[in-house]
Amino acid sequence: MSRNLKGRDFITTQEWSREELDRTLELAAELKKKQKKGIPHRLLGGKTLFMLFYNPSLRTRNSFQTGIFQMGGQGIYLTPTAVYRPALAGDEIPYVTERMSDVARVLSRFGDAISIRIYGESVNWIYGKGNQIVREFAEWAEIPVINMECDMFHPCQAMADMLTLKEKLRVLERKKVVVSWAYSGGIKPVAVPQSCVLNFTRFGMDVVLAHPKGLELDPEIIKWAKKNADESGGSFEMSYSMDKAFEGADVVYPKSWGSLEFMPPKVPKVDEEGMVELMNKCKDWIATTEKLDLCARDVIYMHCLPADRGMEVTDEVIDGPHSVVFDEAENRLHAQNAVMALVMVGCE
Repeated sequence: MSRNLKGRDFITTQEWSREELDRTLELAAELKKKQKKGIPHRLLGGKTLFMLFYNPSLRTRNSFQTGIFQMGGQGIYLTPTAVYRPALAGDEIPYVTERMSDVARVLSRFGDAISIRIYGESVNWIYGKGNQIVREFAEWAEIPVINMECDMFHPCQAMADMLTLKEKLRVLERKKVVVSWAYSGGIKPVAVPQSCVLNFTRFGMDVVLAHPKGLELDPEIIKWAKKNADESGGSFEMSYSMDKAFEGADVVYPKSWGSLEFMPPKVPKVDEEGMVELMNKCKDWIATTEKLDLCARDVIYMHCLPADRGMEVTDEVIDGPHSVVFDEAENRLHAQNAVMALVMVGCE
């Protein structure tokens, strides 16, 4: 398959080949070295990225806007309140919204890529609608569309995580990585854990997905993860015990997410009370030093941030020697720079 990715959308890592993911990680590492040495890498001189945020962000907005500036381009921050809100056909409100197909085609005439972040309350917690909106933009846009997190996938975080693991572990094959649910007092989307299990299984790792009953991920994602593991030489299994899953783990990624059983289309409207009641029964699903003692001696603790301290993880763990969370946050910049360069100019 061609290594030239110019014009390609980046909606999920699952739609890129292993070769294409490897090329992205190689370029990310190259760009990171140049940035650290102060070597200019203005690969996107004169280019414009439109950043459409339906949800707030710290790492995503600032890493994208900083990254394209470093590479000589500009990022334009858009919110639905700053423009006529892009809407799917049938969801329009006169003089409040604008048909999404029109917005995509107009922005295509002005700039060089569109990035979108949409999930949760922005789509009334209707699982899959955020991804549908990202794909609707991709259908009509004449320029690449980058998924900055929808309700199904967070590919940019997944690539930052993989860049971090390649730096820390060097060899990824057959390393045991645990993607685990962790307690939170709030409702979070499933995009991060789903992208984690999809991407980790692409690289030959032994992936364990752990969560309490009732907090299962999308069955289609599980099918893909199993297929990925078979093809890459790794493995994929599931567990209902955080402690058992952590035993001997080389990497742990405890992260909260909500239950799809309490979200549309499984139910007519999101049942926040039912979801919180379920999660409140599982407050012992927290990353502690005692749980890390079950893992390999040099275990790596990961989290996409923001982390709910005292619920998902203790301060001793997230600020401790096993934590790489700020390396992950930094690598959002470099992984996304690589994606932008590859899809916007090709960067052979």
